[in-house]
Amino acid sequence: MDNIPVVILCGGQGTRMRGSTATKKELVQIGGRPILWHVMRIFSAHGFNEFVLTLGYRSQDVKQYFLDYEPLARDLTLRLGGNGEAAAVLRSQPTHPEWQVSLVETGLHTEKGTRIAMVADYLPGDRFFVAYGDDVSDVDLTALVDFHLRHGKLATVTAVQVELQYGVVEADDSGLVSGFVERPKLPHWINGGFMLFEKPVLDMMADGDDVNLETEILPRLAAQQQLMIYRHHGFWQSMNTMKDTMTLEKIWQQNPPWKVWED
Repeated sequence: MDNIPVVILCGGQGTRMRGSTATKKELVQIGGRPILWHVMRIFSAHGFNEFVLTLGYRSQDVKQYFLDYEPLARDLTLRLGGNGEAAAVLRSQPTHPEWQVSLVETGLHTEKGTRIAMVADYLPGDRFFVAYGDDVSDVDLTALVDFHLRHGKLATVTAVQVELQYGVVEADDSGLVSGFVERPKLPHWINGGFMLFEKPVLDMMADGDDVNLETEILPRLAAQQQLMIYRHHGFWQSMNTMKDTMTLEKIWQQNPPWKVWED
């Protein structure tokens, strides 16, 4: 399977997390690593190691993280006070395959569709993934690609079902309670990210000054009968609030389902 590039959307302001953390949302840590790193490890576990990050709000934070990535993640020996040759040597082995990470400025308030169109030059192949920088899942990306290639449409979106955050009271018309169901799973399917697009979709995304992915591109593809969903029945969790962060951290300390890679 060719190394399909992965566009990760990292330009938003994360308004639902504002005030809860001083860190840009995609860099909020779970288990000592940014949630963005977890997303990348999921793709890397399936052999996809070429990443294009669309930057906007606090782009310098994301750039600085990756500039510091190797010396902070690995053991190293420093030669100080010398002539500058081989001043730092990385000693320990990397924990994942080699990554190519392109960090691309796409504007502060740009809509997601336009952000993706702006990185077209970084997407040389026939198709590309698009992921959110704050959603983790144990979705089988290899099976997703197989599904996408079989149906032959322009786009595939991973669809998931989420739990209602409240318990449900079951009662008849008179009000007589027959039982309670704690946090039932809703019957509807939502966009869980982990999307796969064929190259012609880039032309749609470039068709306008500021194109919204969710309200313009996906409905347009659906109207053209060019959009399929890949139903994922396993684990999926977004990180939109500090409560979500605490939930993911607790899961990480126990047995995180989205950890599909080997240490």
